[in-house]
Amino acid sequence: MNIQNAQQAVDAWIKEHGVRYFNELTNMAQLTEEVGEVARIIARRYGEQSEKESDKDKDLGEELADVMFVVLCLANQTGINLEEAFNKKLELKAKRDHDRHHNNQKLK
Repeated sequence: MNIQNAQQAVDAWIKEHGVRYFNELTNMAQLTEEVGEVARIIARRYGEQSEKESDKDKDLGEELADVMFVVLCLANQTGINLEEAFNKKLELKAKRDHDRHHNNQKLK
């Protein structure tokens, strides 16, 4: 599924299962909450914090998908073609950062 199809799938889901999109501020709060859940898993599973028993069954992929869902909602409700914006960003980063990371001694 490409990003444009994902945006359409989210929009269809909202129309079929939701009443409407939450407003942008509510979705921003939702996004922050979902990113926090990703951070919790990463910090405890891959970082130095010990993982609580209650967190061991948490699915990182599912939490990342929650982040993606809310990002797609925000793109839809603000009229952003996220696939176009993402491709533009990749092109910009490729030009701007082509040599930057190769020359970073910290990454060697």
